[in-house]
Amino acid sequence: MRIAHAVAALVGVGVLSACTVTTDFDATGPSGRPSSRTTVKTDVDAPPQRQDQSQGTQPQSRRVASASQAGGLVKLTGQGAVSDVAIDPGEIRPNMTLVMDNYQYRGRSGDPVLLVAVDNVPEDTNTRREHLWRGMLEYIGWTYGGVTAEPYAPGPYGGSLECFLASLSESGNVICGWADENTAGVALFPDSDLSTAPATFAAMRGDIER
Repeated sequence: MRIAHAVAALVGVGVLSACTVTTDFDATGPSGRPSSRTTVKTDVDAPPQRQDQSQGTQPQSRRVASASQAGGLVKLTGQGAVSDVAIDPGEIRPNMTLVMDNYQYRGRSGDPVLLVAVDNVPEDTNTRREHLWRGMLEYIGWTYGGVTAEPYAPGPYGGSLECFLASLSESGNVICGWADENTAGVALFPDSDLSTAPATFAAMRGDIER
């Protein structure tokens, strides 16, 4: 189910641990319709909420930016570009940056990799990552219950990088997300697996986060 939020809404550390994203449904089984309740349970105590930057907290220096290439993938433009708000990115304040782009492997056809990233997040970045994860699960219409994100090497920027398989087979939709002191990002890898998507996501992060 795609989220259809108005564009006006857009203006309005590193603990490596497994995270379980569970989605509640009105009915059980693949045909169940999702209810309005989605809960995220983590295996560690949630870090304290970050102080609101509008109350004086200085933003971290690291930001996110759209890149023409990310991890060897090429950003799609024209008809292949993201044309609307593919998923709900959460609250976006004036001092924040939102990146939402489609990327494609060189010389490969098929569905692109959708990447969404934000910086200067006012709440804990793990909380924002979980929000983005839920948006991705709704985007692909996942109605098969909970998924468990596992930690992977985050790359030189540190923080936490986790991925999970949203597929009934060993390959299919893989969703990854990072969170650090100031930024959070997620990506959807169609027709992938947990052997390749995490490393690709870490490399993409290196080109998106500055």
